[in-house]
Amino acid sequence: MSKMAEEKQAAAGVAEHQHQQQLAAGDSAAARVRPVETLLRAAPLGLCVAAMAIMLRDKQSNDFGTVAYSDLGGFKYLVIANGLCAAYSLCSAFYTAVPRPTTLSRSWIVFLLDQVFTYLILAAGAASAELLYLAYNGDKEVTWSEACGVFGSFCHQARTSVVITFASVVCFVLLSLVSSYRLFSSYEAPVPLGNKGVEIAAYPR
Repeated sequence: MSKMAEEKQAAAGVAEHQHQQQLAAGDSAAARVRPVETLLRAAPLGLCVAAMAIMLRDKQSNDFGTVAYSDLGGFKYLVIANGLCAAYSLCSAFYTAVPRPTTLSRSWIVFLLDQVFTYLILAAGAASAELLYLAYNGDKEVTWSEACGVFGSFCHQARTSVVITFASVVCFVLLSLVSSYRLFSSYEAPVPLGNKGVEIAAYPR
């Protein structure tokens, strides 16, 4: 019994040593990629602010009337989504720039926030793109005529804002891939517990 206990204790010590080595290697790798990830997280800030500013100034008046972004719910959602994503981009860039130990809980939080804001800005871009499609082409089935022939400047400015929004979507997708890789690559192979064949995944706390 004592020999078996010693073997288990020795095995546990080796596993703990390997675990510490993996954590050290992970922190070293994180330190090398931190500047790149910080720049990647800061990139959507400028894009979101630019898309929001262009849409906020989108208004046109002529003999047929006046149209502004605030007249369309999809464009208002685009402004709000870009504002929220710009704020998150700034906060996450500061968070990434400051060196700190990588933990499972922090990795989960960053992963979930990246997912939320990626889908938020993607939904805003998709909704605005649909509005632009109807504005350029109309909908014959419901007798909606196209509006961009009359309000061309308004449509052009809205299109520019939507294109910039989709550029920020690309950045957020890349961030989601980075955070998901960091989270799920932190898991180790399952290790057996005792002789009952029960296995659990070991990961850093």
